[in-house]
Amino acid sequence: MNHLSNEWKSILKDEFKKDYFSYLQDQVNQEYQKRTVYPPYDEIFSALNYTSYESAKVVIIGQDPYHGENQAHGLSFSVRPGNRIPPSLRNIYKELKEDLGIEIPRHGYLVSWAEQGVLLLNDVLTVRAGEANSHRALGWEKFTDAVIQSLNKRSRPLVFILWGKHAQKKGAVVDRDKHLVLTSSHPSPFAAHRGFYGSRPFSKANQFLKQNGMDPVDWSLPKR
Repeated sequence: MNHLSNEWKSILKDEFKKDYFSYLQDQVNQEYQKRTVYPPYDEIFSALNYTSYESAKVVIIGQDPYHGENQAHGLSFSVRPGNRIPPSLRNIYKELKEDLGIEIPRHGYLVSWAEQGVLLLNDVLTVRAGEANSHRALGWEKFTDAVIQSLNKRSRPLVFILWGKHAQKKGAVVDRDKHLVLTSSHPSPFAAHRGFYGSRPFSKANQFLKQNGMDPVDWSLPKR
């Protein structure tokens, strides 16, 4: 837990004391010792480190990290520079262009979103190389549930963007009377045409932020 570097460490301190987290930590440590696991160990909590509890404005929930070499770095949907843009992220960019007229970036590195308060949180924070969903049910889901629940209790409202049934189930606890919850199908090539395209999540998020006295997110990405 030494890799958590801001107020999340205090907010989540009770989770670290629970039996499930002790089991999770042991299992994850063994996996990193015996196998190739992504993201790098010191980047497991990158989403929380880039986007502190107080700075969070928007939450985008993914499923688990990319399982290819040198892709995952702790942010949902984001890949390190030098990688091809994954199909779901390419479709996110298409909707971003239709929604706000932003030109499609040539990379998939979303750190600038995270630095502005977009919490890019996966449900599960680690994965074996080449084995999608391989760390399901180790306990990450309980931990990230606690993250969502803590944000739900915050007095200042947030935008939750829930793409696909998995994310929508994860965000079912969110208070719709306080926060803005935007839902659609997943941006994957298999589902994007079933309601993701045309959903305009980026402009809707910014409109809500401005209405609540917060700076909108600059969804354009720096050229790399």
